[in-house]
Amino acid sequence: MGLLYLGTPLAWDDAKKYADHVRNHGITQFLHIWDRLKDRHGDELLWGDELEYMVISFDDQQKNAKLSLRQTEILEKLNAIVDDICADCPENVSVPKFHPEYGRYMLESTPGSPYTGSIPDLLSVESNMRYRRTLARKHLKPNEVPLTFTSFPRLGVPGQFTEPGYDPMNAVSSHSLFLPEQITNPHARFPTLTANIRTRRGSKVAINLPVFFDEKTPKPFIDPTIPWDRNIYPEDPEAKNGAALPDHVYLDAMGFGMGCCCLQLTFQACNVADARRLYDGLIPIGPILLALTAASPAWRGYLTDVDCRWNVIAGSVDDRTDEERGLKELKNNRFRIPKSRYDSVDLYLSPEWMNRPEYNDTEVPFDTEIYDRLRKHGLDELLSKHIAHLFIRDPLVVFSETIDQDDASSSDHFENIQSTNWQTLRFKPPPPNSSIGWRVEFRSMEVQLTDFENAAFSIFVVLLSRAILYFNLNFYVPISKVDENMQRAQKRDAARSGKFYFRKDVYPSDRSATNSVASFYSGRSSPLDGSIPKQKKLLNCFTPPGPPVNGELKVPIKDEYEEMTMDEIINGKGENFPGLLRLVSAYLDTLEIEPEALAKIEQYLDLVRRRANGSLETTATWIRNFVRSHPRYEFDSVISQEINYDLLAAVDEIERGARREPTFLPEDYTGGSKDQGSIGL
Repeated sequence: MGLLYLGTPLAWDDAKKYADHVRNHGITQFLHIWDRLKDRHGDELLWGDELEYMVISFDDQQKNAKLSLRQTEILEKLNAIVDDICADCPENVSVPKFHPEYGRYMLESTPGSPYTGSIPDLLSVESNMRYRRTLARKHLKPNEVPLTFTSFPRLGVPGQFTEPGYDPMNAVSSHSLFLPEQITNPHARFPTLTANIRTRRGSKVAINLPVFFDEKTPKPFIDPTIPWDRNIYPEDPEAKNGAALPDHVYLDAMGFGMGCCCLQLTFQACNVADARRLYDGLIPIGPILLALTAASPAWRGYLTDVDCRWNVIAGSVDDRTDEERGLKELKNNRFRIPKSRYDSVDLYLSPEWMNRPEYNDTEVPFDTEIYDRLRKHGLDELLSKHIAHLFIRDPLVVFSETIDQDDASSSDHFENIQSTNWQTLRFKPPPPNSSIGWRVEFRSMEVQLTDFENAAFSIFVVLLSRAILYFNLNFYVPISKVDENMQRAQKRDAARSGKFYFRKDVYPSDRSATNSVASFYSGRSSPLDGSIPKQKKLLNCFTPPGPPVNGELKVPIKDEYEEMTMDEIINGKGENFPGLLRLVSAYLDTLEIEPEALAKIEQYLDLVRRRANGSLETTATWIRNFVRSHPRYEFDSVISQEINYDLLAAVDEIERGARREPTFLPEDYTGGSKDQGSIGL
């Protein structure tokens, strides 16, 4: 999460003095990268995942599952172990890496080196993830378990929910009514980030999630666990003065959002143009996979009427002032900003003709001076506007030791702002003095309970990314509809009962009106008919889309998309819309894959298929049903200490394969106890 310097972070009143300095030099740094690497071409597919865990400490006597705050100690031990393993590794084996995250109870893991486009690498993802979990588990205390679990259900409840326990009265950076200071990673960046967001905003963050009204939930619901009359920090009266809404679960600190776990993927593109095409192609997919991976219905000890984390994180880092949020007239700030700096993407980026100007149909404030500077330097309109939009934000953490940098060899000022624009997709320039190319990061998915699921969604997205580029697929819908989809994706049971705006005809316009994958190939050579040799690995350099046969087609935008169910988007809608899985299958037909390997890939894709058609529950639905069927649940929306303990114990049992859940996972799922993973040692 961002840049971790060893240095002295400045408090907001000092840091804001350097905002223009950071922005100006950040743009200079980006332009140095652009000048050196804008024509870079031919990079192979390299990709990887970031998988986050929360470490749970089980107290069997008290039946209390708590968050273990031993991140620093655990990481020191794991990194020492990794170094020892690396010392004896063959050159072709890379040991996974572990990293700190915002929450002191969190771990992040990544593969030791990126995956390539080879089929063996594709099939190694689950085993690599299992190896990481096994490695972490082996070096925790006997009562500690690393769970890939999105949101801890009792984070911020009265009583002890961390190990060791602390009092929220000492929350000196967040001033939270619920979360103690010790919940946060002790590195100076994190408490400073927390405090500076609160100070810049002029109040605490305020997130309100609608409570899930069960049979005995009080109406109206006024949360009795909020310390309404606490009087320690200046912001303490905010809750009773309207920040905490009736019939909602109120959250008031960065830790509620940045303390969530997720699954993120990053892909290296062949060149900057392909990176922009892939970025655009995945933008409409973000909310679809958010809904399909939904995993967080429980917050601060209550069941809520949402299934996903996204709006919680967006609210938890919302540093916009009253003026920027449109609550007051602009006087001290420069822009009215419609969204938090953690939110869905605002602009499509590709300069290809398929990206019609009408698709970028939302209000996107941008810094005109930065925009003009980029345009004068030779950048096109869309990329200039994208960068100038990101740079309306202030840098939230400035280290005194890094204020002055060599702009030709550093990108730290650029990344200071780039990396704190947390959107569903991130367009990532190459780092200076690195072999890494232009990249796209896919950021919307919720982490799943098992490595099988996390591997399945990772493999689905990487194959879909290849299909987008290989077939020049067109998923464009207006950004306003993507935004609407993001809100729909978070509703309870959205994957099964919701509808989403999606493009009706996704084929290149020179093949428009096609109604099947087979006819999509008509008139062009294809591996399907044997005229082109099949490829042995996932490629990374693709022919850009040509112009439509009869000139640019101008179908009215509103006629290009319609509302579809999740099942229709993923599995198809008769002969009119193929579904994303059929497009992935068409891409697989271009590859030379052994039957056994293809069968394994189909197992992963079948999980996606069944989550979409409703024959398997989403994680959020399974959690909600577990809580509501617990013998101690009183149908009042409350998740008690014992229910939480049993829930997280069940999650651990599911991951290990000790508990069968046929409505949630395939019957042939093999848990981590039988397969502990491998990295080829």
